[in-house]
Amino acid sequence: MKKILNYINGELREPKNGKFLDNVNPATGQIYSQVPDSNEADVLEAISAAERAFPEWSQTPVEVRVQYLRKIAAKIEEKRNALAIAESIDSGKPAKLAESLDIPRSQSNFEFFADAMTQFHGETFQTENRALNYVTYSPLGVVACISPWNLPLYLFSWKIAPALVAGNTVVAKPSELTPMTAYLLSEIAIEVGLPKGVLNILHGRGPSVGAPLVNHPAIKAVSFTGSTATGRSIAESTAGSFKKISLEMGGKNANIVFADCDFDKAVDMTVRSSFLNQGQICLCGSRIFVEKSIYEKFKTALVEKALKLKQGDPLKPETDQGAVVSEDHQKKVLSYIEHAKQENAKILCGGKKAEMSAELAKGYFIQPTLIEGLSYQSKVNQEEIFGPVATLTPFETEEEVLKMANSTKYGLAASVWTQDLKRGHRIARNIESGIVWVNTWMLRDLRTPFGGVKESGVGREGGKHALEFMSEVKNICIGLE
Repeated sequence: MKKILNYINGELREPKNGKFLDNVNPATGQIYSQVPDSNEADVLEAISAAERAFPEWSQTPVEVRVQYLRKIAAKIEEKRNALAIAESIDSGKPAKLAESLDIPRSQSNFEFFADAMTQFHGETFQTENRALNYVTYSPLGVVACISPWNLPLYLFSWKIAPALVAGNTVVAKPSELTPMTAYLLSEIAIEVGLPKGVLNILHGRGPSVGAPLVNHPAIKAVSFTGSTATGRSIAESTAGSFKKISLEMGGKNANIVFADCDFDKAVDMTVRSSFLNQGQICLCGSRIFVEKSIYEKFKTALVEKALKLKQGDPLKPETDQGAVVSEDHQKKVLSYIEHAKQENAKILCGGKKAEMSAELAKGYFIQPTLIEGLSYQSKVNQEEIFGPVATLTPFETEEEVLKMANSTKYGLAASVWTQDLKRGHRIARNIESGIVWVNTWMLRDLRTPFGGVKESGVGREGGKHALEFMSEVKNICIGLE
């Protein structure tokens, strides 16, 4: 049984307490590896290593830091297939999804921020003939990067890459539910000769690793993606220290379909946005609002497409739907479906565990589920489920659908489907959301800001926004008189 290790000061190490957690393959329900159950002692060791490494790394020329990121990206490309299989086994997602999305995006994150750093510079401002102002960006110090289980390497690299290339040293914590590709990234860091202490990766649970990490006075910034509850806890515990925080949290995203949409494209992309990665993406559109005049036609087409999704062994190329990440998460998702039934909602398809055979019989599978007949204020329409469950609701006017779309405490993303671009712009402006797609979904340009409003987040990541967050900004004013 493979034993995952922490990566501290350039070395792979067991946790100081010698304790490990079981790591389960969600598709089989079987333990297949061991994860460090680290605690504050490991956190202190990692932070100390990062502090020692910071002075030299922060003074390392940008072009050298850039080359390290390019080497890491090249190794990810070289190991793409192995990383995709590891991601699939660890998370339950289809391997073809990991190979086409997660791993290439992880590679792109390192490549993009390597490129972006070469173009990142401060502004200058001349104040008439009296003064010249110029802005500088310098590394912060040691930063904490905490990523979730749904897109393990994808979101891990999204945080680590800008932090490193901006000259910071990093202590990073992946989810204990999906630690494997973070561990494999540790091996890649060793292979490319990343200087000791520049990147440190700790495995373990939030209370025993995440909490002492974010609250340590040496940590200058925290970049977190995960649940709103954990994000709130980080915000509260760090408020008095005034360290920089970036929080990307929950979502309950609206997918708004108008009668004049490109019907076939809207149906295809709605199925994708509802069920990709078993609905376990913070950007998934779990609330589908359809203009009343096409509601029945759209519903019929959507159900037909959803029923064609092939559920099975995540390692097989024909599989569209794998397992959800854990038994606890399976129970949570199913509880929302039961709540919908209690409210007399109609289950259009799915609605229960997917019964699998042979080695998958104990896996955590849920049928792709579409539900109608719920109030937009129902718990099922207000709380983040984060699984293969979406609801359909008809609407008649723009005002009505905006009221329903904006009714939740979240505001991460939304999609609008219409051929009327004036309407598209109008709806996009009025949706309370950090990201709005019009006639597309999850099309990402890494230069653009990423983040949410309300309880979906604080701050923005992506492009110069990430590099600015990972830097100390200073204005220098030179008097010319």
